[in-house]
Amino acid sequence: MIDLIPHEHRKITERLFPSGGYPEGKGPKAGNAAAFAEILGIGADYKRLLAVEHGGADMHRFLGHFRNNLDLLIQKTWVEKADEIRKEKLQDRIPSFIALIEAGDYQKALADFSVILNELAYLLFGNQSREADFTEYTFRIDTQMGLFWWYGGRIGCLAKSADSESLRAVLLIGICYLTNF
Repeated sequence: MIDLIPHEHRKITERLFPSGGYPEGKGPKAGNAAAFAEILGIGADYKRLLAVEHGGADMHRFLGHFRNNLDLLIQKTWVEKADEIRKEKLQDRIPSFIALIEAGDYQKALADFSVILNELAYLLFGNQSREADFTEYTFRIDTQMGLFWWYGGRIGCLAKSADSESLRAVLLIGICYLTNF
C-alpha cells in the first residue's frame, strides 16, 4: 500500500502510521499529524483547530461546520433508491460522533469515524469503495484525495494503542478535511 503514496510524501506518512505500528499507549505525535495535514492542503485550518480549547465555543462552531458540510455531501450524493436508507443512517450517526468529540471520548469517536468514512466512501464511490484497489483508485483521481482515503483506511489501527491526545490529533485531520471537502 505504501507504494501508492508519492515518494515525496512517504516519510510523512510513515511517521504518521509507521509500518510496525505504535507501542501500547502511544500514537502519532502532533507534529507528524500536522505535517500530514499540510500535504492534504488543510494545514492552517488543522493547526488552528488543534490549538482550540477542547469543548470550547470555537470547537463547537467548527464541528457545526463539519456537520453542515457532511450533511451537504451526503444529501447531494446520488444513490440508488435502495441506498437512501444508508444516507439517512449516516446522517443520523453524525450528531453522536460530534457529541463524542465534544465529550473528549476519542476512543469511541474513532470507531464511529471509521464507520462514517466507510459509509461516506460507499455513497461517493459506490461498490468501488469495497474493492481491494479502492485507495489506488482514489490516488488516480487526485493525490490528496488518495492520501485522505489511505488515512481513512489506517486510522483504525490506533484503536487499541493510541493515547487520547494522539487520537484527537488524528481525528481532527479527518474532521478538517471533510469540513473543507
